[in-house]
Amino acid sequence: MGVARVDDGATGERLLLRDDDVVLRPWHDRDADDVRPSNPVDDRLVSFVVERAGTIAGVVELRCGDDGEGQLSWSVLADHRGRGTGLRAVRMLVAYAFDQLDLRRVQAYVPSSDRRSLRLAGRAGLRREGVVRGHEDRDGARADDVLLARLAEDPEPTTQPGFRAVLNAALPTKRVIAQGLLRDPAGRVLVCELVYKPDWDLPGGVVEPLESPRDCLGREIAEELGVDLAVGDLITVDWLPPWAGWDDACLLLFDLGTADAGLVDSMKLQPREITAVHWADAETLAARCRPQVAERLALLDRPGPVPHFLHSGRPPA
Repeated sequence: MGVARVDDGATGERLLLRDDDVVLRPWHDRDADDVRPSNPVDDRLVSFVVERAGTIAGVVELRCGDDGEGQLSWSVLADHRGRGTGLRAVRMLVAYAFDQLDLRRVQAYVPSSDRRSLRLAGRAGLRREGVVRGHEDRDGARADDVLLARLAEDPEPTTQPGFRAVLNAALPTKRVIAQGLLRDPAGRVLVCELVYKPDWDLPGGVVEPLESPRDCLGREIAEELGVDLAVGDLITVDWLPPWAGWDDACLLLFDLGTADAGLVDSMKLQPREITAVHWADAETLAARCRPQVAERLALLDRPGPVPHFLHSGRPPA
């Protein structure tokens, strides 16, 4: 990126940023309204008209805060979209923010439905940080925006570490649940009566970031039931579709073996999570558990091999 200050005659010295045939320059009175700064009297706003090969292509802006942060926005005219002009302009402005303005963070709010702009922001090195619900009023309704940001110390997106970091932040995350199947000598299954939902379920919980599902199950049993159990082999994986306000998830069911029925007497239940534990036969499971849970457990009792993968308690069609 080249940075220059040029004398344009009547208006005096002006700053130019250049990347080959793409140039960022200040706005002129003779420019069209669609590239006018969003707030010309705001001295915290750095606004540039984008030109490519001498033709106006859009506008990029950076509103600087007192805390070393800047909020980035851009608009590319229809005839210049899909040609990389906006990306090059945004990259120049981000580099200028860090190298010349000494900002430590640049961020942007992008409509969650605007895939083109989300892709541009990622290629400019901004990492997805989350969704801000109801952030903007569009067409009379509150709409969600994606918050993306880049720090001054982040590696360039054209390097392998930078590319991986941007991609990792944008990839979908899938919730993972680890549960265990524990039986008593009579074949009954240990299920938990939970504080936060009416149906009973197997012991276990949601896997934490960077945690092994097997380790998660052992931790959850120790925390919520107050006992240590050896976590055995994986029995099956069950994909759970969205339900009752929960996103979809993958449930990993592990074998906990067989334990004496009196084990429940030694358990110290976590009152915030568990109301009671029960040894349940097939009839009780069908009556007290969600159908998907009861069907999954009934499937395990049938003769023959256990399917390695289930859809909501059933073998995939």
